[in-house]
Amino acid sequence: MNVLMVLTSHDKLGDTGLKTGFWLEEFASPFYRFKDSGFNVTLASPAGGQPPLDPSSEQADFQTAATERFNQDGQAKQQLATTKVLAEIDQADYDAIFYPGGHGPLWDLANDAHSIALIEAFYQANKPVGLVCHAPGALKNVKAADGTPLVAGKKVTGFTNSEEAAVQLTDIVPFLVEDMLQENGALYGKGEDWSSYLAVDGNLITGQNPASSEVVADEMIKQLK
Repeated sequence: MNVLMVLTSHDKLGDTGLKTGFWLEEFASPFYRFKDSGFNVTLASPAGGQPPLDPSSEQADFQTAATERFNQDGQAKQQLATTKVLAEIDQADYDAIFYPGGHGPLWDLANDAHSIALIEAFYQANKPVGLVCHAPGALKNVKAADGTPLVAGKKVTGFTNSEEAAVQLTDIVPFLVEDMLQENGALYGKGEDWSSYLAVDGNLITGQNPASSEVVADEMIKQLK
């Protein structure tokens, strides 16, 4: 089985002068779930090469067994430093696609034509499409075969408005994930802030926040097996 993981290339947190990118745990935990299940994992990003890591995700409070494992894993670090360019990826080469969050995807992946086309292709091929935390923002402009928003009428989740308020970025982000999904007609669901919450609608699998990254990966693995 071949799994494609798509990471952001965007590193600026609006006009704050602060850095953003992908969230380490939301990458590391699914990465190792896939690897330990015997899957081949390919990493890609819009710009290729090293994707920016959200520096906040390196804080001690956010470290897990998976992040510690990644920090000791030279081979994985090298793979992350050399992500493929998204424009060169062919959906036919992979069995599933997964997007880790972090705030970066709200700026680039939400509007990236190659990302949008890939998600549409994976979904229509009935392959698992997994996104966690802010990554469901990448569904903003994705369409179903009939031209309507892909999420319309589907059970999905993503980072909540209250979680965004808690990290004090409500006025910084280009859009709120919860609001966008609802505006696109999604059947948006959520759990308690910062608790694991999974939404599954066929092969579309979404998780609310960092605590949900592993259950999204596990659901994808279940579907693939």
